Amino acid sequence: MAAGPVVAQEKDWSFSDGTSPERWSTVNAAYALCDVGLHQSPIDLGAANARGDIAFETNFGETSGTIALGKEKVQVDFPAGMGMNSGGKEFNLIQVHFHTPSEHAINGKRHPLVAHFVHATEAGELGVLGVMFEQGDANPALDSIVAGVGAGKGATVQFDVNDMVPEDAGVYRYMGSLTTPPCSEGVNWHVADEVMSASAEQIAAMEANLGSSARSIQPLGTRLLVAPE
Repeated sequence: MAAGPVVAQEKDWSFSDGTSPERWSTVNAAYALCDVGLHQSPIDLGAANARGDIAFETNFGETSGTIALGKEKVQVDFPAGMGMNSGGKEFNLIQVHFHTPSEHAINGKRHPLVAHFVHATEAGELGVLGVMFEQGDANPALDSIVAGVGAGKGATVQFDVNDMVPEDAGVYRYMGSLTTPPCSEGVNWHVADEVMSASAEQIAAMEANLGSSARSIQPLGTRLLVAPE
């Protein structure tokens, strides 16, 4: 998960092969938590140690957004007005960004693309909804985003966010971290158990901009990981 509004400095780190430990603390001492934190993300969701359905719903719809681009970064920044409710807590949608392949795995399997919808409460508590994509039919929202990426940084795109989110999907739920430096912990992670589809062309377009942009899998440790019923 890209840090979004949390980090305002120039990027001085890069993703690795997605398997080997990144050792980001050797790049910058400010990233020490990336290597010593006990509640890091992403994880393998197949290691769930509990099952249950939490009260979870999204409030997404048709909107316009602004393309933000950078090294290993494709992002759409949203205006205020949309969000999600998890366990009775309201989170406001800030941006969506992408990784190729997906960062979280399920029983060792990573999908070719993932969207991370980054939210924050009024108090600044972060919450993320991750949605994985597999190759199949084209996704209409991704069509708009890919076209916006082609237009360049600052381009305006318009699409229905619901087109990128499964309808009535269950979510894996756990407490984790940003998946990029400074790897801050205390992030409320939600990952949809239903996988969406994207065309081979859409996935290739994202890969062309992002490259290998998934962090290595982190240990679950003693955390509670709840899988949907």
